[in-house]
Amino acid sequence: MFSAERFIAERVRLIEASGIRKVFELARQLKDPINLSIGQPDFDVPAQIKQAAAAAIARGMNSYTVTQGIAELHQRIGLGLARELPNWKLASAHGDSQILVTSGVSGGLLLAFLACLNPGDQVILADPYFVMYKHLVTLVGAVPVYVNTYPDFRLTAGKVEPLISPRTKMVLFNSPSNPTGVVSSEKECREMAELAERRGILLLSDEIYDEFCHEKIPRPGSGVTACPSPAAYSDKILLMRGFSKTYGMTGWRLGYVVGPKAIIEQMTKLQQYSFVCAPSMVQVAGVLAMDVDMTEYVAAYRRKRDMVAEKLASVFELVKPGGAFYAFPKVPEHLGMTGSQFVEKAIARNVVIIPGHVFSERDSHFRISYATSDEKLARGLDILCQLAKGKEEKRN
Repeated sequence: MFSAERFIAERVRLIEASGIRKVFELARQLKDPINLSIGQPDFDVPAQIKQAAAAAIARGMNSYTVTQGIAELHQRIGLGLARELPNWKLASAHGDSQILVTSGVSGGLLLAFLACLNPGDQVILADPYFVMYKHLVTLVGAVPVYVNTYPDFRLTAGKVEPLISPRTKMVLFNSPSNPTGVVSSEKECREMAELAERRGILLLSDEIYDEFCHEKIPRPGSGVTACPSPAAYSDKILLMRGFSKTYGMTGWRLGYVVGPKAIIEQMTKLQQYSFVCAPSMVQVAGVLAMDVDMTEYVAAYRRKRDMVAEKLASVFELVKPGGAFYAFPKVPEHLGMTGSQFVEKAIARNVVIIPGHVFSERDSHFRISYATSDEKLARGLDILCQLAKGKEEKRN
């Protein structure tokens, strides 16, 4: 007798369905919900970037590119990195580092894990973590090792070093953070880079939200103001950045990885046999995108961040976000409920948020995305505050 279940690999059975997807199922029947759950910008791709992609399609840029990405995009990425990170010596300058253009940072993560991790290798990551980290590590047969960063959500070298073992291969670093919005300090970035080099561990720095950083600092020796990054202190790491969040290009799937030549070469080989290349017309648009001024959009999210912090701080335990567009409040203990239970109450009031256990081994918090209109954000925050005070009688 045929049984489809018999053909499913064990590695897939170890991965749970996305908790975010489950929340969407709960909220699916809501009429005009106040959606504070979606992890993507609420603005459209700037017009000039869309026009660049459309023009590329019109002139026939619709076939495969070279696996590593088009030369024009490599040059533009290299120019930006040379300006911001003068300590990096890219291959074009006879250095040991290379660039790989990927199908989003998510694609880059998968390629990095496949290229670097053997079954049984340990990967240290902060708890809370980006939802994909845990499951991609599991997919390749490696073992996640969690750093408890509660209550301040800061991943430091001092917290990481005691967890290093002979099987430790990699540390995942994400700043600004999803789901907490925390931005690592210059000192934390420097010490993490130094620890990785000293202990011979690969540091992977996921900086997809680097432009949405409200705590930018002068980059040493460059004259550039940027988000703190371990890449300012070491070129022996994997640095991942992308276009999805900065330019609203989430569906376009474009990112890049910079790192040691030997690792990038293996990732490129794997991309050749999987993603093949990032979308051709999107790569063309990406060249132009890197010169588009997004200051107005970043300022809008800073203002929304301030709305969230001001409104929630009086009733929730909240670490004020320094970047991205998320907040990670703790459910008040007097309510006697888990994060998941609080989320159910919020959804019943037409507010969609994500339970903290989706991003953590704990279920005490919930994630808010403030990438929405000011009006919806204000209404949603009011309802969450009412729920925190135990007021459930009024439905939105």
